[in-house]
Amino acid sequence: MSEDKPKPEYARFDTVAEWQQAIDTLLEQEGRELRVFDPDLAPLSLNDAGRVERLERFLQASRTRRIFFATHEPDLLTRRCPRMVSLLARYAHAIQVNRTHEEIRSIQDSFLVLDALHYVRRPVAAQYRGAIGLNDENEALAMRSRFQEIWSASFPGIASTTLGL
Repeated sequence: MSEDKPKPEYARFDTVAEWQQAIDTLLEQEGRELRVFDPDLAPLSLNDAGRVERLERFLQASRTRRIFFATHEPDLLTRRCPRMVSLLARYAHAIQVNRTHEEIRSIQDSFLVLDALHYVRRPVAAQYRGAIGLNDENEALAMRSRFQEIWSASFPGIASTTLGL
């Protein structure tokens, strides 16, 4: 039986600070592939030294770890996030940023899913109300499938070789 399987844990959040803490909590979990969707990536604080350091620690834990970003607008990343651009250059083999096709630009939620087990989700990207779920295979698997649908309707948005580095 699966008696030693961890029980799912959930927590709601309503503020920017709680959202940021939920992301940090997610990044501390065991996992191999982090998938991120956000309309413009701005709420993810990808120029914050602490956030970039956590992402780098995530990648350093194993050579098989990967991060996939899907966004409608990658410009914020390239213009206002030099720390993240530097991480992209150092880990070009492990990070991919895709831009969505025009036909799905109406999608306006925001979520991160780690493997098919943990997630952080805001149903409306313009608001900070959302939830974190840890060890929730059902919901995390559904979110991973949703990410795959978004990913398949996207194309490479940033190449580390064209960042001018």
